[in-house]
Amino acid sequence: MIDPSVALGAELPQQHFGWTTSDVQTYHLALGAGRRHLSADELRYLDDADPQVLPTFATVAPTFHATEAPRVHFPGIDIDLAKVVHGTQEVTVLGPIPDAGQARSTTRIADVWDKGKAAVILQETTATAPDGTDLWRATSSIFARGEGGFGGERGPSTSVVLPSRDPDVVVDVPTMPQQALLYRMCGDRNPLHSDPHFALAAGFPAPILHGLCTYGMVCKAVVDSVLAGDAAAVHSFAAKFAGVVYPGETLTCRIWDDDGRYLAAVTVRDRDHAPALTDVVLLTQ
Repeated sequence: MIDPSVALGAELPQQHFGWTTSDVQTYHLALGAGRRHLSADELRYLDDADPQVLPTFATVAPTFHATEAPRVHFPGIDIDLAKVVHGTQEVTVLGPIPDAGQARSTTRIADVWDKGKAAVILQETTATAPDGTDLWRATSSIFARGEGGFGGERGPSTSVVLPSRDPDVVVDVPTMPQQALLYRMCGDRNPLHSDPHFALAAGFPAPILHGLCTYGMVCKAVVDSVLAGDAAAVHSFAAKFAGVVYPGETLTCRIWDDDGRYLAAVTVRDRDHAPALTDVVLLTQ
């Protein structure tokens, strides 16, 4: 059920949360960090005293210690979790993300779009440190199947145009069979990623990898391959979720340097390069 007259512009209750260096390390391990276990660049993600922080950690920091499945229940919005998939995600770094700290987040429903057979709900979140410094802004959309038809605006339909030339870098990113189970430790307990029966009822032959896990893995792959492994160089990272990934599959990331913007297309190598992420854009500081 969606009531756009109530949902549009509604603010969600403020969240207060904290994280530790161990949380940051766990997140990076859940993305596959440590595969090159003798690499000094790789071990920067897992340092005990001062691990560097991928900006995509912002997507899990507020709910890292959650132990229950999320609910899609906001003002004017109440949707069955099985109908929902992630649509888009963008994180913009507003200040250095510390490897341990506290923050409060403010979230509002920025827009609700009617796609006919589905609805798209856009949220904007800002995280602020106790001293008032804004740390990051996250913008995300969810795609709710069967929830359209309420007479709202369709919303924009835009896409990133990739260069016509060959990519500057091509990198394969393997996922682990247990990757979704490990990523659940970062707070996303949606049974779609762990329960075969729930996944089947939702229309998938097996549990799928969290879209935000794919998102974080691709951000790390771009950072490692074109930014010399320097996560602090990232200003923003955005992507559209274009297809499912099953744990154990290998992703292929084609990356272009487009006058300072890094663009990427991500496909599943094991399934004839079926799309996984599109409209991938990384901007540097």
